[in-house]
Amino acid sequence: MNSHCLQGKRIVVAVTGGIAAYKACDLVSRLIKLGSDVQVIMTAGATKFVTPLTFQTLSRNRVITEMFEEPKEWNVAHVSVAEAADLFVVAPATANLIGKLRAGIADDFLTTSLLATKAPLLLAPAMNVNMYDHPAVQENMEVLRRRGIMILDPAEGLLACGVVGKGRLAEVDQILDRIMEIMSHSQALAGKEILITAGGTREPIDPVRYLTNRSSGKMGYALAEEAVALGASVTLISAPTALPAPRQVNAIYVESAKEMRSAVLERYNKVDVVIKAAAVADYRPLKEYDRKIKKKDDRFILELVKNPDILAELGQNKKDQILVGFAAETDELEKYAQEKVRSKNLDLLVANDVTIPGAGFAVDTNIVTLFDKDGQAEPLAIMSKKEVARRILLKIKELLSQR
Repeated sequence: MNSHCLQGKRIVVAVTGGIAAYKACDLVSRLIKLGSDVQVIMTAGATKFVTPLTFQTLSRNRVITEMFEEPKEWNVAHVSVAEAADLFVVAPATANLIGKLRAGIADDFLTTSLLATKAPLLLAPAMNVNMYDHPAVQENMEVLRRRGIMILDPAEGLLACGVVGKGRLAEVDQILDRIMEIMSHSQALAGKEILITAGGTREPIDPVRYLTNRSSGKMGYALAEEAVALGASVTLISAPTALPAPRQVNAIYVESAKEMRSAVLERYNKVDVVIKAAAVADYRPLKEYDRKIKKKDDRFILELVKNPDILAELGQNKKDQILVGFAAETDELEKYAQEKVRSKNLDLLVANDVTIPGAGFAVDTNIVTLFDKDGQAEPLAIMSKKEVARRILLKIKELLSQR
């Protein structure tokens, strides 16, 4: 694998308190030789197995072991480390660290930094086989995976406790290969202009009421965040949500389907990729009342008219752009998905059945199937929306490279 992706990258190697801590010395040494700038963080337990001086000598950087050390420069240390990192690697990751991370506990420098960083996070667990197999540990790791944290499974073999089983820290070669795989994608979309829509539009009835849907915007915002992480220049056109705009994104806020259409069409010819993740209302009220409708009769009839089909319009006017649509279905997912790919001239469609637990609105996970223009379907297992976003964007990278 190409090691050039590591040159000049700021990689934080966190070492926790397990006998496998000594293997992290080799990992740090090899990262330095490959041109990375390595910052080592050690927990108190880790210093019982390997001295900070060892890692300081190998990394040529000061090793951080305490939350409240006298600062060497004027900044909030755990925040500055978290923001500067291109990647966090915890090797070894103990059951204790995994449990803290799952619970959001921040009681030392490492756990505080892990909660503050936006960088990708790779855990390499190492522990006794019975600890590794414990339901609590397995559940903790599954939760972390759904949040988008990457976990490199431990190896099987003779453990330090004398038992043979799964729990050995993965070999340093494997950890390095995974790091290079992650970092090689870090600029996969560099130089590309991507437009992403998100959230559920609001169609006004009167000054008080509107029609909308259940979309939280989480999938679209995850796509925007991951696209930036992959090096793209991102414009996010968002209907109302409760989410903060991702960093380094040009955020444009709209409410109705008509406003979203105008914002998208204005920018369509200037971008390489459009990802229509927004849940745009199919219909709007025929009449928008300028005063609040008062409750009078037992029945009130609201007449609706069809909204413009933004995705279909983009497909009709497509030139060299990659056009990606979304489809939230409740039945016959494949049938409707294939029809939508053809009728709207899409390069890729992301479809999910919102009746399946873990795949609906306002949750942090998704279960999707990717449909390409040739009719090929690629189902993905349940994973965090952050990881789904990355898989979609890497698929887009493949499509771009074919042009």
